[in-house]
Parts: sequence; C-alpha cells; structure tokens
Amino acid sequence: MSLRSPLAQVSQGQSAGHTAARLTRRQKAAIIVRFLLNEGADVPLSDLPDALQATLTTQMGAMRYVDRATLVTVVSEFATELEGMGLTFPHGVAGAITALDGRISPQTAARLRKEAGVRQIGDPWEQVQRTDIDTLVPIILAESTEVAAVVLSKLDVTFAAKLLSKLPGDEARRITFAISRTGRVTPDAVDRIGFALAAQLDDCPPVAFDDEPVQRVGAILNSSSSALRDDVLSGLEENDGDFANQVRRAIFTFQHIPDRLGRTDVPQVIREIEQSALITGLAAAKSAGLDNVVDFLLENMSRRMADAIREEMEDRGAVKQGPGEEAMTEIVNAIRRLEASGGVTLATPEDQEEAA
Repeated sequence: MSLRSPLAQVSQGQSAGHTAARLTRRQKAAIIVRFLLNEGADVPLSDLPDALQATLTTQMGAMRYVDRATLVTVVSEFATELEGMGLTFPHGVAGAITALDGRISPQTAARLRKEAGVRQIGDPWEQVQRTDIDTLVPIILAESTEVAAVVLSKLDVTFAAKLLSKLPGDEARRITFAISRTGRVTPDAVDRIGFALAAQLDDCPPVAFDDEPVQRVGAILNSSSSALRDDVLSGLEENDGDFANQVRRAIFTFQHIPDRLGRTDVPQVIREIEQSALITGLAAAKSAGLDNVVDFLLENMSRRMADAIREEMEDRGAVKQGPGEEAMTEIVNAIRRLEASGGVTLATPEDQEEAA
C-alpha cells in the first residue's frame, strides 16, 4: 500500500488551508495511524512504549473529524519524511541487543545486558518460544501447576505439545487439567508470568560449547592415531569408566565402516576422497588385517573402479604406519563430513544392538 494513494483521489489544486499547520505532532500521528488502519495495514503499535501507546489512544479518542484536504496534506508530509529517512536504529541498548540477536556471541549479549541493567525487551513469550525445550522443562517443573498451565496455553500448540511430552506423566496430567481453570486469567497476569519466565532464562549462564563432552572427546579421538586413542581410552577407563564407555560409543573409526555405513552410501563417500589417499588407506588397512573393511568398500563401488584400485594397491606395496593411518583417518573424516551435511546417515551403536 502506498501512502501517496489518497493523493490521486484529490485534485492537486485542492488547498488544505491552514488546518494542517495548526495540528500538533500527536494529532498528525493519530491521523496517520487511523488512515493506515482504514487501509487495512498491520500497524505494530504494541512495539511502542506503554506511555506512547496510551498517549496515542487518548489522542485518537479526542479527535472527531478531519477533512480530505487536511488528510492529504498530513499524509504527504509523512510520506516525504519517510522518503528522506535513510536508517532507523533500535531504541537503547536493549533494542540494539535484540536487533543483533544471533550475530553477537551469547557471552557479549549477556555482559551488555548486565552492564545496562537490561533483561529483555518486547514480547517475553517470543523469547520463551525460542528457548530449547530441555532448558524449559526444569523451570516449568519448579513453577506451580497454575503457572505452568498459563505457559502451555500461551506457547505455540506444536511447541507446547513437545514440552508436555517431556514432563512426567502425573505432572503433565495436572497441568493439562489446570488449563481448564485459566479462563479468568487477565492479560496483565500473563505478561507478568512471561516477564518472570524470561528473566529466569536470562539468568541461565550461556554455555561455551554446543556439543556435549562425550561428543567433543569422541571427535578428537576420531582424528587421532590408534595408539593414542587406545592410550587415552585406557586412561579414561581408570578415572571414569562410565564416561570412557560413552566415549567408546561415540567414536567412529575405520574399522566401524562396515557396521555403520550403508552400502548404497559407499559411492558417494568414494567421490569425496582423493584417489591417492583412498589407495594408501585401503592398502594400509589390508596390511593391518582390516580386510573386511577393504572388501566392504570395494564390493560396493563399481566393478571397474574396484579392479583399478586393487591393481594400484598391488603396485603400491607396503605402506608405512604413519602415512597409512593418516590416509585411513582421511577416509573416516570424509564420512564424518558427509554425515554432518546430511549426505549420509550412520547407524548408531544402539541400532546395531537392536539388529543383533
């Protein structure tokens, strides 16, 4: 919708007189908002501070009639101001932090909020909706059943259903029943609950790592030599047997390929590896007694390519341990990269146990 549209409906020679000149900025703002609403525009007035919302509402209630010529003049002034405007910036530090959400680190955002005494701005329920479900569960369980019922009622239906499924059965039933008693809850009460919940989320310290310790250690050991990997796992076993067992399950090494990589994914993996590294890795694996892995890869690529690789492996002869392990690690890393990008799906240890 163009703000210039009413100008086409009025003669250019029509004079607005001195009426527009006598209007205050508040009155002109009320005229613009009323005009936009009449045109069907979605005006997000809730983003304004409460004081400005109240002032605008009072001003609109005090006005009765504006002639067409005055409307054209006010709209023209407003359109001219918009056309001359280059950029607008968010109000205060809180607005700036919100505008930069996801583009600055959580640590920096938390520090700036603390220094400015700002917790959050705008609709607190948007912040709650963006929160990880596992983070919300302990907070919901710590609240009263009535407050939890309000929270579930306010959230998106799909999100609320996922959150409810994470709660203990008896608690989920109590909260669901309590929703039937939320009919008389006032908007102010919902806002207070939302702000209190958002404040609790702001108090949660940001974490430095996205992955769990098990995944981080497993990823490091995946790219380590077998000797170092065995040595580290032995040390972990002595200090924390449970953690060591979890790390073992998270590790994906060359010998795991036949059990966890799908046969139909082999050609895609081969395309990701340089021919020289593939031949070196397979030759080293054969020397190390990993014939089952070599056969699995060769049997699931084209026969012509497999025959050519076998010939080159024979020509290559024995491979030293260092270069051989590096080549096998490169093959494993190629599979890991494809898994991370969604190109292949590796079977989990749990899948193997179920199949057994």
